[in-house]
Amino acid sequence: MQIEERLMSEIRDANLSYLILAQRLIRADKAQALYRLGISEETAGLLDALTPSQMVKAAATNMLMCRFRFDDAMVWSLLTDHGRPTEHEGERSAARLHASILMAGNYAEAIQS
Repeated sequence: MQIEERLMSEIRDANLSYLILAQRLIRADKAQALYRLGISEETAGLLDALTPSQMVKAAATNMLMCRFRFDDAMVWSLLTDHGRPTEHEGERSAARLHASILMAGNYAEAIQS
């Protein structure tokens, strides 16, 4: 049972860290935060309005609030340079740029749905 309690505590900590980071990003540059977090403008407005006590309460759930947005093997491969030689920095930069373009397309599709 102690392992489960520790996992729940780690989930709460991760949720609170995510909420704090999300709120900071939204307040610094809302348009960029929408892209980086993959959230709608409505969600950004809700996150921006949360008080510290509301964030602590919301973080106490037993599920992670954030999730991996990359469920495409090609994006992971581009991000991690899997199977690529490390001697060409330009190729790595191009691969990461390609991954960013693919992720931006996924974000645009999610917003339109």
